[in-house]
Amino acid sequence: MKHLITLLSLLSLLSLSACIDTDEQPDTPSGNFEALWHIVDEHYCFFDYKQHEYGLDWNQVYDKYRVRISDKMTESQLFEVLTDMLAELRDGHVNLSSSMDYGRYWAWHEGYPQNYSDTLERRYLGTDYRIAAGLSYRVLDDNIGYVRYASFATPVGEGNLDDALAYLALCRGLIVDIRNNGGGDLTTAERLAARFVHEKTLTGYLQHKTGTGHNSFSDMEPQYLEPSSNMRWHKPVCVLTNRSVYSAANAFAVWMRELPNVKIVGDHTGGGSGMPLNSSLPCGWNVRFSAVPMYDARRQHIEFGIAPDVSVSLTDEATAQGIDLIIEEARKILTK
Repeated sequence: MKHLITLLSLLSLLSLSACIDTDEQPDTPSGNFEALWHIVDEHYCFFDYKQHEYGLDWNQVYDKYRVRISDKMTESQLFEVLTDMLAELRDGHVNLSSSMDYGRYWAWHEGYPQNYSDTLERRYLGTDYRIAAGLSYRVLDDNIGYVRYASFATPVGEGNLDDALAYLALCRGLIVDIRNNGGGDLTTAERLAARFVHEKTLTGYLQHKTGTGHNSFSDMEPQYLEPSSNMRWHKPVCVLTNRSVYSAANAFAVWMRELPNVKIVGDHTGGGSGMPLNSSLPCGWNVRFSAVPMYDARRQHIEFGIAPDVSVSLTDEATAQGIDLIIEEARKILTK
């Protein structure tokens, strides 16, 4: 992906700039509260978008949670209040970590249908499927290739991809199942996506903070997907998604959506388009937050995920019969 090295270098620079001096605040509950609120206030990247989407007002959040802070409260009580405050951002990339707990916001997939079954996955993969690093793959009985990539935190090499695509080369179409893929390494997602693109393709934009104001951003910088110099796939592709597709996996779905031979099938993705940075509080707790916003090729936010081209959900009846309706819909599309 064009600018990938630049992006990673930018991220390193931002990591340095995000090392906020919290020594100005004392290591007390009130001091840690103030430090956390100001770190987020000055460096978080989605305030305006989320104010528009659901009315987020970070100043009101301050007032709401400041009254819950007392310098006599315990560490556990402080951790709970600070985690609750961060949850107002509705961002799975925002976390508070300590030696006793890990504060997280998982409502981006909780409360939604799972639309994935590991029991069904085992049925479709069988026992004689092939494994190439993070990929599990086989040819289904209608000559459709099926590739399962469960996490981009597990890397795949160019040789792995060459071998897998060579094995699947005679298939009429390919299913790439990234359901429940919570993300991982963007370079891994880009390496896989590059096998499906045949000309330089605009896939989105990014910005970075240029100051502490909520609207202090650089101009949008275009991001391109470049074709791999290795073996590439030219036939139709269906990418399977659900609400647990997040972060780098969400980016992969966004990139693949721009390709003419690709359909996104399944459920709305979970989102997570802010590249996260880290800072620390006076007490030593670590806070992670979204700092670099990413957009799709139409300059639209993808923080709350994207809708599929073809919406399909699993049903209890079909699941009980061993049928994954999302896989079956993809097979229909690929055999037309």
